[in-house]
Amino acid sequence: MDTPIKLPGLIVPPLTPFTAELKVDEKALLAGVDYVVEDCNAAMVIAAGVEAQEYHYLTLEERKHLIDRTFEYVDRRRPVAVGISHPSFKIAVELAHHAQRIGADAVQLLAPLRPFGGEPTQQELLDYFELISRETDLPVILYLNPGPGANVSIADTIALAKLERVKYVKESSRDLSRVSRLIAEIELEGHAKYFTTMQMLLITLELGGSGITLPPPAAMLANKVIQAFVAGDMKEAARLQLQFALFPARWMHHGLTPTLKAALKILGISAGDPYPPYPPISGKDLQALEAYIKRTDLELKT
Repeated sequence: MDTPIKLPGLIVPPLTPFTAELKVDEKALLAGVDYVVEDCNAAMVIAAGVEAQEYHYLTLEERKHLIDRTFEYVDRRRPVAVGISHPSFKIAVELAHHAQRIGADAVQLLAPLRPFGGEPTQQELLDYFELISRETDLPVILYLNPGPGANVSIADTIALAKLERVKYVKESSRDLSRVSRLIAEIELEGHAKYFTTMQMLLITLELGGSGITLPPPAAMLANKVIQAFVAGDMKEAARLQLQFALFPARWMHHGLTPTLKAALKILGISAGDPYPPYPPISGKDLQALEAYIKRTDLELKT
């Protein structure tokens, strides 16, 4: 399957900085986009597409504005996928049309929960994706993240990956039996490219998967794992991968976005604070995070 991105690769959603008035801080966003493109070596950038980007706090017009600014700041240096996830397929279609108008390279769509409760059936998921994908010519990244989205079974994931428009699958499982089966039945069968999450990166690459979707600054570390793997230096790849055992896991009781925003600030790249009422990491936990980052490869450019 042809793909516009370099593989194995890294798909990166820049974090969203907010001003004191809770508007998108465009100057800080530009710096964040430059960081993921130039320092993290993103193969593709996601505009307003994952929960860590806090796009769901924005109105529809504000979300489109975030998409536009992200696309503008990438400036064709990398392909851009626009997040179009929404419980209403009509809103998702509107966002897909917007993505196509600005010249995006793909759209990312979360497999949704039923708005009235319960997990969707396979046919409901297929119908939802078909309703949206028939309205756009852009390739679709199937995004699987239980919690904000549906807990999609292996069988249903494979069925969705066989849809004509679905070209990429990003899933957040840490289950090796699931990951390996999806690589075997989706990636290696030629249906779609499989992307994983941080704890499963190295084993995913070894099994034939295409890479990872991950926000910064964890994306910096993921890029180094990928580069070591491509170079055939498995000892170095394993050393780097092991750093994900503690980061961000040790601070995840604060939440992923607060942990990543705090880590970026420690590295001198401001992504602001989490959207209120959620507080930034502070005190002893912040000190421990700073001390840990100084022992990792997060500070070092590739």
